[in-house]
Amino acid sequence: MSNSENTALSKANSTPSQSLSHIDHTGTARMVDVTEKEQTIRKAIATCEIAMKTTTLDAIQDKNVKKGDVLGTARLAGIMAAKQTANLIPLCHPLPLTSIDVKIELDENIPGYQIIAEVKTKAETGVEMEALTAATVAALTIYDMAKALEKTMVISAVRLVHKSGGKSGDFNILA
Repeated sequence: MSNSENTALSKANSTPSQSLSHIDHTGTARMVDVTEKEQTIRKAIATCEIAMKTTTLDAIQDKNVKKGDVLGTARLAGIMAAKQTANLIPLCHPLPLTSIDVKIELDENIPGYQIIAEVKTKAETGVEMEALTAATVAALTIYDMAKALEKTMVISAVRLVHKSGGKSGDFNILA
């Protein structure tokens, strides 16, 4: 390989130097100072799915699970989790959340459920972590409530699908 090919390959494989906002100049983790940032309306939507056997899905749909209302409990757990994100993720700011909506939709193609968590605030920083936490904890709660029926349920595809507000602008992978 020639020197020019080596140089081109090296440039292609390198990443631009970016500073991570949660790392100070010495490499120490820190909470970002948002004191001077403007409050804006911010929204984030995260999704997640939980797959299970059709027999487990049928029991949940028929409300035939000994622990009770699986989907209602999972919805509530997702809402409560969003409100606790700063206690769970060390460098997250505690935020005044103005809206939390957790939807759990049947998806027989999985088979299982799609979970959609939408979180809003008017603050100096975004609510992506709160939405991701809400979706994930809702799925974990479904697992917890139905684990006596099945231990092979799979939680997957946790992802941010929308974010708006703030300096970095909008992010959207919604169809």
